[in-house]
Amino acid sequence: MTYRETLDFLYAQLPMFQRVGEAGYKPGLGNTEALAELTGHPEQQFQSVHVAGTNGKGSSSNLLAAVLQAAGYKVGLYTSPHLREFTERIKVNGQDVAPEYLVEWVERWWPSFAQVQPSFFEMCVALCFCYFAEQQVDVAVIEVGLGGRLDSTNIIRPLVSLITNISLDHQHLLGNTLPQIAAEKAGIIKGGVPAIVSQTQPEVEAVFVQKAAAESTTLLFADQRYHVELVAPPAPDADAQLLRITREGMPYLDNVELALAGDYQRLNLPGVLAALDELQQQGFILPESAVREGLREVSRLTGFRGRWTILGRRPLVVCDTGHNEAGLRFVTAQLARLTYQKLHFVLGVVNDKDVSNMLKLLPRDATYYFCQATIPRALPATELAERAGAEGLQGIAYGPVPVAVAAARAAAGADDVVFIGGSTFVVAEIEEL
Repeated sequence: MTYRETLDFLYAQLPMFQRVGEAGYKPGLGNTEALAELTGHPEQQFQSVHVAGTNGKGSSSNLLAAVLQAAGYKVGLYTSPHLREFTERIKVNGQDVAPEYLVEWVERWWPSFAQVQPSFFEMCVALCFCYFAEQQVDVAVIEVGLGGRLDSTNIIRPLVSLITNISLDHQHLLGNTLPQIAAEKAGIIKGGVPAIVSQTQPEVEAVFVQKAAAESTTLLFADQRYHVELVAPPAPDADAQLLRITREGMPYLDNVELALAGDYQRLNLPGVLAALDELQQQGFILPESAVREGLREVSRLTGFRGRWTILGRRPLVVCDTGHNEAGLRFVTAQLARLTYQKLHFVLGVVNDKDVSNMLKLLPRDATYYFCQATIPRALPATELAERAGAEGLQGIAYGPVPVAVAAARAAAGADDVVFIGGSTFVVAEIEEL
């Protein structure tokens, strides 16, 4: 089969959560353990860092990988979902896995896997483990797909476990309260593996303390060690921010350039720095120059994009993959600090989110361009427009993402702002990204 035929085959054979929702989610480690055994337990052949969380885990994973690369290590990076191409999920030193590898790997292993009947995500995890083992990476940064405790990635025994943030998302699968969701994320905490939580959140702090104690391992709330603040407010169209970092109240790093402009990245950074501390204690050599380069060059080093990404100026065009209530709170707060004549908001969502609460957060003074990504989970643009109208948001349903983006760009004046978001899958279909 060709690469495209292989992907089509996999999509047809395996339910994919990102496309179809709950039907593609198979909680539990049994299938992944079976696939690992069939392939010779590749996950035991490389060192790893495990990253979970509701928001921020993708950014944190890419930042960790970038610093490790800048320090000269051969680094695997597994993230999901992809934006444009499946191969983006699996990288070594910023280079996507070759399409040919996927074809050869499926041809080799599918006859053995058919009896297991894995989900698409379980297959992806097995693929990434095999690839990283064959590539003999020094370390791999592995992002959890959904939850933690029952996530397919949770068969690894990492050097350190990092949990970024807890907020409401996927409640029908993970629980309806923050402590319930935190308990699922805390499932990646393992005995003897240091655990780090990026943010101290009073509602869920005890969940992590109790889990770490039960596993007899150390726990650090990273924001109690590191504090990150802006050196100066960035320009509205800046694609980076200049930061001052203190460590336990003492000056640590000044004038650090972080090439991710979202305000929320300052909440992710303490966890990243604390995880790097732990890796240094375990023998990794990570000089200050590597930390600075990794934070400054993360997009070049790992290919990371889609988080408060500037796509154009005059008008200012921004996209962000924030796709739940907590993510949109950060987005709307950052939009509120911009100065503009008019805000044009291209919005699409998936149908299993808490759409009503998401809509309540959005600015009422914007003109909305409702759209839907080309996946089964996408909420139809017409239905989104109706629900938004009931919340006082005014706009038109345009259908396909490129059509809505083109309409917003055409309507925007030089002093306006165009924002595109609401879903990772909307951002994925921006043609110029």
